[in-house]
Amino acid sequence: MTKINAPKGTRDILPTEIAAWQQAERQFAAVCARYGYQEIRIPTFESTDLFQRGVGDTTDVVQKEMYTFLDKGGRSISLRPEGTAGVVRSYLENGMASWSSPVRLWYNITAFRYENVQKGRYREFHQFGCEVFGADGPVVDAELISLLALFFKEIGLGQTSLRINSIGCPVCRTAYNQLLKAHIQPHLADMCPTCNDRFEKNPLRIIDCKEHKCQPVTKTAPALLDHLCPDCQTHFDGLCTNLDELGIAYTVDRGIVRGLDYYTRTVFEFISDHVGTQGTICGGGRYDGLIESIDGPHTPGIGFALGVERLMMELNSQGVSVATLPVPLIYIAGLGAAAATKARQITFLLRQQGIYAETDLMNRSLKAQMKFAGKTGATYTLVLGDDEIANGEAKLKHMADSTERVVRLDQLAAFLTAR
Repeated sequence: MTKINAPKGTRDILPTEIAAWQQAERQFAAVCARYGYQEIRIPTFESTDLFQRGVGDTTDVVQKEMYTFLDKGGRSISLRPEGTAGVVRSYLENGMASWSSPVRLWYNITAFRYENVQKGRYREFHQFGCEVFGADGPVVDAELISLLALFFKEIGLGQTSLRINSIGCPVCRTAYNQLLKAHIQPHLADMCPTCNDRFEKNPLRIIDCKEHKCQPVTKTAPALLDHLCPDCQTHFDGLCTNLDELGIAYTVDRGIVRGLDYYTRTVFEFISDHVGTQGTICGGGRYDGLIESIDGPHTPGIGFALGVERLMMELNSQGVSVATLPVPLIYIAGLGAAAATKARQITFLLRQQGIYAETDLMNRSLKAQMKFAGKTGATYTLVLGDDEIANGEAKLKHMADSTERVVRLDQLAAFLTAR
C-alpha cells in the first residue's frame, strides 16, 4: 500500500515543540490583555466573495493562492487565507460598531494559501493577529506597533528591525498611479503576465511583484511616500513622532506596499535576516476603506498578522528557549500487583493536587521502571512494595544527588507541594 504522508505544505507540531508554541501563545495573549484587546474566534472558511471584495481580486492571494470549493448547496466557499477579512465580517455582523471605540480584537488562527513551499512558508500556517476599529489617528498606529515591540521583547526575540511606510489614500494613489504607469509602460512587454494584468486594474500591486525579471523596473519606480496628499503626510509624520516618543526605533522603507489591496496609509513590517525568503516575521497596516468595501459604514481600522512558524524559527535561530517540555516531579514504581495498584492510586491523588506524577502502565519489571523513570527526567522516585504499603511510608529518592528520605504516603502530596 502507498504510504500516506502529511499533505505538501503542512507539518506536524510535535510534542517536543509544543511547549514553546503554548508559551508563545500565552505570552501573546497576556500582552494583548494589557493593551485592552479581547480575543475573537472566527470560522475557518467564509464566503469566497468576502475575500474577493475584502482582500482584493487583483492580489496573488485571491488570484492564485486560495483554497476555494463549492459546498453541497452550490455556494462558493474558501478556506481563510488571512484573518482580517473574517474579523471585519464579524465586526459588522455582530454589531460591534455600537461598542465603545476603539474596538480592539486579537486572534490566534490557522490560515491556508496554496503557494510555493519554502523555508518558513507553508500552505497551512498559523497567525497571531490584532485588529483595531474606530480610531483614525496615528496614535493608535503607534500603540499597535508598540504591542508587537513589547511582545518581542518579553519573549526574548532580538535582532529584529521595524520598517514603516505610507501608501497613502485613494486621493494620493489616483495621481501616483499615473506616474507609476508612465514609469512601467516602456518595460511592460518584458514583464510577467501578472504585472501586465495588473497594469490597468491596480498598478500599485506591481510594486509587490516577486518575479526577478520585474525587479529592475519595480525597484526604480517612484515612491508613493514622495507623493502623499497633505492629510496622509500629516498622518505619517504623526506616526513617526509617536514612535519617537515611545522610544521605538524604525526605518522608513519606501518599498513596502504589502500584498493585500485593503491597506491605506500606514504599512509596516518587522524584519529579520533569519527566516523565510524575505525575512518578514510579521506585517500589517491601516485599512480605512475595508469595512466600506463589504457594505459597512466608513470605519477606520488597522491591524497586523504575525506568522507563528516564522516566529518559532527565529527564536530557534537566535538560541532563545521559550519553554521546554515539563518533566514529572515524581515517578512511583510498584513491585507486585498490589503495589502497582497502590502506585496508580497515589499517582491519581497527586495529579488531583496539581502535581505532575508518573507510574508504570506497561507492566515493566522494577529495573525497567527505574530506567524509564530516568528517561522521563523525574525529580524524585519512590518505590512501593508490600512493606511500604503495610507501613504507610516509603523512601523518596532525589534523582540528582541520590539522597533519600522517608516520607509517609499520606503526607507525600504535602511534601511535594511545599518543596
